[in-house]
This record gives sequence, structure tokens and C-alpha cells, in this order.
Amino acid sequence: MPLDWKSISGPWDSGLAETRSSLEATAVPGLTLSGSFEFSGQVLFSDLEFRLQPGSWTCLLGASGAGKSTLLRALAGLDTGGKFSGTVETDDREGVEDRISYMAQSDLLFPWLTVRQNVSLGRRLRRQRVDESRLDQLIFDVGLREHCNKKPAQLSGGMRQRTALARTLMEGTPFVLLDEPFSALDSKTRSEMQSLAYRVLKGKTVLLVTHDIAEAMKLGNQLYILKDNNAINHPLPSSLPVRDVNSREALEAQARLIGALNS
Repeated sequence: MPLDWKSISGPWDSGLAETRSSLEATAVPGLTLSGSFEFSGQVLFSDLEFRLQPGSWTCLLGASGAGKSTLLRALAGLDTGGKFSGTVETDDREGVEDRISYMAQSDLLFPWLTVRQNVSLGRRLRRQRVDESRLDQLIFDVGLREHCNKKPAQLSGGMRQRTALARTLMEGTPFVLLDEPFSALDSKTRSEMQSLAYRVLKGKTVLLVTHDIAEAMKLGNQLYILKDNNAINHPLPSSLPVRDVNSREALEAQARLIGALNS
């Protein structure tokens, strides 16, 4: 299991084309969870079927305590503290073990390691060969080439999250689970990170758990609301991500989404 750990302009943009091409060259499967979950006698979801479409972003919203992070952890095969009864299946039937990367709200960087060392840590801990060329490319892609030998204390919050994103990419898994990874950032940095993440994760099967309605509207290819012990598929605008959240279409869709969350 990997460790926990459309576009913004910048001098690293040229390297993103190579990353995108390599991702698009390999088709990735979808992922489906079916089942029920109980915690301390309380049913969080029941007879649920939750599907991540292959090679796209699924956003999951819901009230605090609805079970969003629990559902994410069940998908990843992590301890949930409760009882999950059901199955997690991939389209190719090869299972999820060692095929999922997880990016949390906290960057989870090791303070005594440099950017390069943090990004490659998973492979080094598993005693796997580190592809130095790929490592350099990923650091370049997230705009940290000039900061690769700095330690976390020398980085801004956005730079730390870029490092965490590069570490996620370094794992090379088809499935990526994002648990509110941008919520602690200021609005400008958050917007930049959202666009960068969507671009460099192109072609992956991604789940984004978020409380941010605008974030889900901006990035989602499909969207679920977790409420009433079920995951409800909610329609999104016909335009493709990354969307302009201030467009009339997106604002109207956000209003409908707020109504669905509050109903």
C-alpha cells in the first residue's frame, strides 16, 4: 500500500505535456464499492453502490459526519474503526492493493527531508529503485525545480502541497484518493493547486472528498452527495473541467447543489 502522504501558467508547463501523454497512453480501470457500513451501532451508509469512473474525477460532498472520509478509507482498504460489509472491485479484477495513492489535508512531509527526498520516500522505503529522471520531471511539473533541495520549513503552504502532489504522482498508481487536500490553503493558492492537480492527474481514476462546493463544481466529472445513508449522484454542468466557477452555468449549478445538500 502506498504511503499516506486547467492549467496554471509557469515555467514548468512544458514538462506537463510529457506527463499528460504518459498518463493518457495507459488506460486505467474504474473502481466500485458496494456494501454497508456501521460505526458504534450507527449506519453511515447502507446497500450503497459507489462508482469511480475510469480516468476521471469523482467528487464526494456531504455534511460533517456523513461518512465521506470513511468511504474513502473503505475504498483504500484502510482501517475505518467500524464494520464494512461489502466489496471493492476494479474493472480489471486485479484488486486495489498497492494500486492506490492517498493525499490528505495535511501534507505529511518529513521535516528533516528535502523536497526530492520526500517525493521519492515511498519508493526508497520499499527498497525500490528511484527513477531519478522521472523524479526530476515530476518536481519540474509541479514547479519546484528551484526548491528541490529545500526542507519543508523553508517552503510555503502551497509549495508543501505541491511536494505532496509530486509524491502522490511518484507512486504511479492508477487510483488516487484526495481527502480535502487543498482546504487549508488560501483562496489563490487553492485555486492554483486545484488546476495543477487536475492537469497532472489527467488519466488517473480520482476521488476528491471535499466540503467546498465550488471546488467540486470546478473539478468534478461526476459528483455524489453522501446523505440519508446513501450516495446520491448529482448532475454537473455539461461543460468539462476545469470549469469557470463564476460562469452563469456554474453558478446556477452551484445553487442547485446547495439546495440538494440542504434538503
